[in-house]
Amino acid sequence: MTRIDFYVLQSGTEQQRSVLACRLAEKAFGLGLGIYVHTPSQTATAQLDDLLWTFRDGSFLPHLQIDQSDAVDPQRRTQILLGHCDAPDDCDGLLINLADDVPLFFSRFERVAEIVTGSDAGRSLARDRFRFYRDRGYTLSTHKL
Repeated sequence: MTRIDFYVLQSGTEQQRSVLACRLAEKAFGLGLGIYVHTPSQTATAQLDDLLWTFRDGSFLPHLQIDQSDAVDPQRRTQILLGHCDAPDDCDGLLINLADDVPLFFSRFERVAEIVTGSDAGRSLARDRFRFYRDRGYTLSTHKL
């Protein structure tokens, strides 16, 4: 069964939420996991694409936007994929969800990371996602940062 972790920022902006997503992707990359970062829009995907190159000095996380992966990486060797629609068929390690709702494909991943900002709106949306997972019997962990 999929393991669900909520990472709750005590305060924070969408930018800090995205930086935390980069840090989680970096850690999972080091563990050899396939990672899909699900964003709410094409604009957010493009912003995260840029941030993965600059979020930390000296970091290098090879990644692709999912709509480019077939043309750029037909052998599917890139561990980190970004997108805002459906997940890639061959990625099932870690789903980092930056969207406001639960992606319908979440259960095919070993782990899901939900990142929560300190805003009232962000917390309210996260509570809805928390209830969704809980009501379906998933084990949930919360990490306050």
